[in-house]
Amino acid sequence: MGKPDAEGQGPSEELPDLPPEWGRVVVPDDASALAEEAAQLRRELRRRTSATRWRRRLGLTARPDGRPPLGLPLLLLLVAVLATSVGLVTVTWPRSSRGTDRPTVLPQSATPAPLVGRSLPALDLVDVDQTPVPLRGLLPAMIVLVDGCACAAQVAAAASAAPDGVQVVTVAGGREVTPAPPVGGPVRALADPAGELRAALHLTARPDTAPALLVDRAGTVVRVLPELGAAADYRNDLVRLAG
Repeated sequence: MGKPDAEGQGPSEELPDLPPEWGRVVVPDDASALAEEAAQLRRELRRRTSATRWRRRLGLTARPDGRPPLGLPLLLLLVAVLATSVGLVTVTWPRSSRGTDRPTVLPQSATPAPLVGRSLPALDLVDVDQTPVPLRGLLPAMIVLVDGCACAAQVAAAASAAPDGVQVVTVAGGREVTPAPPVGGPVRALADPAGELRAALHLTARPDTAPALLVDRAGTVVRVLPELGAAADYRNDLVRLAG
């Protein structure tokens, strides 16, 4: 028969000849008293067995010769590849705009479209009496768009530099011819009610600027002046138009 243990839990037996570092080991007579410890031990054994199985499948267990496991370098390489892939996806993933739904408007360039070599549109403008005037019937001509700037001094200089046979034509926006031309003056002043000339030529309107076109007898634009300046800059072109 056993004797009661130190806690008075009933009869038990002590096991002799055990290593002293284990301390006092008491075996109860009733095995059911160890049910909880046995269940905990089984759970621990199952966990260790499962971990060992997965380490063996992944090649992470040490080899018999003591060298590092084969699966460890592969695992490190896989982690590096996954991290790189996530970084690339994050950088290249399209981002939605945080602004409004309004489209982005890019500033227009001050440089006119490449008009040289193109034909002048066959448009009918109007004179001071609102009488239709075919624009191509005035060629060869220097056509000055004055809807952004009257530029009277520059227009007068162009009229003085134009040789015989070359017409200087000013084109204002709207139906009103401005500035009002003198009767029998050297400049033919017209208006473009619908703004068709500027739209057809894709010329951007700029304040205080009067662009000019030099058009030959055949109706081809031979030069574009983004801003009408000194007559010396285009005098030779006017002479060639008269030839």
